[in-house]
Amino acid sequence: MPEARIAAPVDTHEAVRLARELYGLEVSADRLLGEYDDNFRLTVGDGHAFVLKVMHPARQSSFLDLQCRALQHLAQRAPQLLLPRVRDTRDNQAFQTATLADGSIRLVWMLTYVPGKVLAEARPHSVELLESLGRFLGEIDAVLQDFSHPAAHRELKWDLSRAGWIRGHLQHIADSSRRALVERFLALYEAEALPVFPHLRRSVIYGDANDYNVLVGTPRPQPRKVISVIDFGDVHHGLTVAEPAIAAAYAILGKKDVLSAASAVVAGYHRAFALQESELAVLYALIAMRLAVSVTNSAHRKTLQPDDPYVAISEEPAWDALERLAQIHPRFAFYIFREACGLPPVPQSEKVQRWLVDNSAAAASILDANLRSAPSLVFDLGVGSRFLGADPRTAETSHLTEAIFGEMKRAGVSVGVGRYGEARHLYTAPLFGAGANPTDERRTIHLGMDLFVEAGSPVYAPLDGVVHALADNAAPMDYGPLVILRHTAGDGAEFFTLYGHLTRDTLTGLRVCQRITRSQHIGHVGTPQENGGWPPHVHFQIIMDLLDCGANFPGVAYASQRAVWRSLSPDPNLLLGIPAERFPPGELDSEATLAARRELLGGNLRVSYQRPLKIVRGWMQYLYDDTGRAFLDVYNNVPLVGHSHPRVVRAVQEQIALLNTNTRYLHDNVIRYAERLTRLLPLPLRVCYFLNSGSEANVRALRLALAHTGREDVLVL
Repeated sequence: MPEARIAAPVDTHEAVRLARELYGLEVSADRLLGEYDDNFRLTVGDGHAFVLKVMHPARQSSFLDLQCRALQHLAQRAPQLLLPRVRDTRDNQAFQTATLADGSIRLVWMLTYVPGKVLAEARPHSVELLESLGRFLGEIDAVLQDFSHPAAHRELKWDLSRAGWIRGHLQHIADSSRRALVERFLALYEAEALPVFPHLRRSVIYGDANDYNVLVGTPRPQPRKVISVIDFGDVHHGLTVAEPAIAAAYAILGKKDVLSAASAVVAGYHRAFALQESELAVLYALIAMRLAVSVTNSAHRKTLQPDDPYVAISEEPAWDALERLAQIHPRFAFYIFREACGLPPVPQSEKVQRWLVDNSAAAASILDANLRSAPSLVFDLGVGSRFLGADPRTAETSHLTEAIFGEMKRAGVSVGVGRYGEARHLYTAPLFGAGANPTDERRTIHLGMDLFVEAGSPVYAPLDGVVHALADNAAPMDYGPLVILRHTAGDGAEFFTLYGHLTRDTLTGLRVCQRITRSQHIGHVGTPQENGGWPPHVHFQIIMDLLDCGANFPGVAYASQRAVWRSLSPDPNLLLGIPAERFPPGELDSEATLAARRELLGGNLRVSYQRPLKIVRGWMQYLYDDTGRAFLDVYNNVPLVGHSHPRVVRAVQEQIALLNTNTRYLHDNVIRYAERLTRLLPLPLRVCYFLNSGSEANVRALRLALAHTGREDVLVL
């Protein structure tokens, strides 16, 4: 791509002179950052502010005419959008040529100044803020879709449909590992995106929603929102989907969870200007390519202007974002973006699920017992499980084995069932591979179904298939020895079934690509020693897309990505056929719980936070929500000595097993308690009032103060 020649910078004195001569304004001037052009913030004595733009000598008038007409089109068609407005010169021109002190002739124009903080300096970047960015850009592009200008069809290095130019400049990236990273994304762009460009929508787009061009409003009222964008210098006729891709590329800078940030932008854009499925399919490649263009451009320009601060302003965050994107499978990103836009995350999943339902009656049982008719016991192993309780020690594998098989023995059943889709607090290993995104979030959502049976129990294939993978994931708390079978639905769509926690000799009894028939024996349930200490069971999981993970496909996922993972791994009971009446009622999600609460509980009961927490478990200093996320409890009600303290729990259990009454009757325990408390107090404060809450204590204190002082005024801090 051609580079503009370097021009001498224009100083603030020149800017003041131009404002006076061309616009009749007496101003003070401050320089603003810019890559090629000279930009100044002008302040008039009455407080009004403008932006004066003195263009690079290489700029042509058609380039300015494009920007001015685009802004005028937006002002006319979308006056509700807070955007810079073109201010005409004294000669009623949108822009004008001017001769500078050095003799160069420049194009000059002026815009109204939009106050606000740039996105790069506004923290935090909430989901609502990033959604508002996407929505604002979608509203702009919806208006620009019928705007045209000859200069919009220009050669621009930032045009994502022409981004392949960076291949000729990769040598400027000094670090070989970073150069390889860019080459990887360039290869993806050329293989997956370029071939479909002729079929994608094109329109005039803003094209430069970097985090220094996006303005956000004040922190209050919440939620904070994007209010404007500045610098229309990259307006061009290009891929419509490039707009959210560019915005997402900058929105993920500095983020741990890059997919969450990107999908918030995409969701907001889609609500304002709907994206097509073919566009969503290339979004991941385009987001990465924008960052690849940025770092390659920086590397090249550093050879021309090594001291220019603008060149490296976002280089390191861009490298970090590229490295995080590299940990994510492109198809997983596609599924995340579909879900963000309200579409079924995995397109083939619903079709395969319907086929499974239609063919479930013909499927064989994967155990000796017929799960449709044989008695079984369904366990609640979730975060709020009463079976496990709050003490983490109950989830330790030795205790878990004893508890599960003890309950099965008491119930007289040979099969125990661990539920699909529940949030569990049993897992500590991070997720790597397809959807990896290292954050503070723990994996909790169980994607398979556990069938607890005696070690050595045979396992059978429920459907005809082919052995796709055999592996021994021997790490503690992982699958252990496993088998993955590949199947074909009626319309030719492929899907997979996974069988984990088997015996090691299973792996020698099968071979990859071996054909398996329905009801064929494929292995045995392993011992705890073979399976990281887990109770004997087979983990059964249906998978729509292995995402090139093979045997490392996760069996537990992040709650924040639950919808996508459940679409990738639908309910195994579609094949197992365990009667629904055996399953206890499932937990409502937070929104359903909130809706039911509003309907059934009095309106005087308040819920804290904009997004209410559903707390289902407490242990020591922590509270846990229904997804297993831990919260340090510094705000909850009466703070005892920690939640679920074993000594307190034991004392309460012993007392409630004997007596539950109040102080209208005589009992020695209340006297003993009062004696111990009053020994700690000076005279004459050795009298106790036992109350059941802080609110009652406050009322009693006020009544005592009123009785003692006779005064009714209260000072509340």
